Amino acid sequence: MDDSDRHDRGPVLLVAEDLGAGGPGQPLFRGLALALGPGLCLVRGGDGRGKTTLLRLLAGLQPPACGRVRALGGTPWLADASDPADDDRRARDWLAARRAALAPWDDRRERELIAAFSLGEHLDKELFRLSTGTRRKLALAAAFAGGARVTLLDMPFAALDAPSREALGALLAEAAAHSSRAWIVADFERPEAMAGLRLSAEIDLGD
Repeated sequence: MDDSDRHDRGPVLLVAEDLGAGGPGQPLFRGLALALGPGLCLVRGGDGRGKTTLLRLLAGLQPPACGRVRALGGTPWLADASDPADDDRRARDWLAARRAALAPWDDRRERELIAAFSLGEHLDKELFRLSTGTRRKLALAAAFAGGARVTLLDMPFAALDAPSREALGALLAEAAAHSSRAWIVADFERPEAMAGLRLSAEIDLGD
C-alpha cells in the first residue's frame, strides 16, 4: 500500500490508523495508515482485494477488523444509488433527499450534471426502472452537486456510456486541480480518464 504520492494541499480531512479488514486467516489488508487532504486519491487493486470494503470502512458504513478511521472534515459520503431500499423512489425524489443530506448543495451544478449525464428523461422514473449505469450517473450527480468534504466513488466509470465517461473525467480533473475536498476513487487500475492527473495519494491493495 503506497501513499507516497501524497502532497500537502490543505487540511487533513480523513485519517486511518492501523486499519485492517477481513476475517481470521483471510485478511484483506492490515496496518493501513493514511491521512488524506483535498484532492484526488486512487485506491487500486485486483478483484476481491478489498477496494469496496476499504471505501465502506472510510465512509463509516462498517466497522474495521482492527484500527480506526477518524473523519476530520465531516461525514464522508460513499456515492451510491444502488440500495434496494430506494427502488420505489423516483429519481428526482432520491436527489432531493441527497440535497438535504449533502448540504451545501449547488443547484446550478445539479442542472448541469443532469444535462451532462442525460438524466432529465429519467427523473420521474422509480429507481428500479433505471439501468445500473443510470443509477450510477444519479449518484455521481449527487456527489458533484453536493458538498460532502470527503466523497468516495467505487468503480465510477463502470457501466457508463462514452459521453458520461468523458463528463466524469472532466469532473475528476477539476477535482484533482482545484478541489478543496477529498475525492477517493476505487478501481482495478488507474482509469484512462485519470491518466496524467495529479493524485493526492495512491493506495495499492495488490493484484
